[in-house]
Amino acid sequence: MGIASVIPQLRTTDLAGSIRFYIEKVGFTLDFQYEDFYAGIRAGGQVFHLKLADEKDPSIDFVDRGGHFYFESDDAAADAEGLARRGVALVTALHETPWGTREFVIRDDQGHTLYFGQPLKTGGG
Repeated sequence: MGIASVIPQLRTTDLAGSIRFYIEKVGFTLDFQYEDFYAGIRAGGQVFHLKLADEKDPSIDFVDRGGHFYFESDDAAADAEGLARRGVALVTALHETPWGTREFVIRDDQGHTLYFGQPLKTGGG
């Protein structure tokens, strides 16, 4: 078996609104849309799917206590500034972590926690 990729799926109660959020606010691109209930969002070389659901994603509260969606960034500071300019509130401001990344956190239009992180260059190599 050869796995080419693993594609996460987020539930949304408003597919059109979520597509707008990820394209207009975050700056990702629409990879595909199937009818009015399923879409793929491209984030750099990666894709995640949005699936229309009747109810809020029940995992949001659970994930909020220790899990999240993580996007690796080439320039976290520029990304944080761009999101703020487009009206996206930072849940956690841009900061450096003890594990060598520069990170910030936002929430999407459905409440999913989204981390953006940039690996910091280290000397000597």
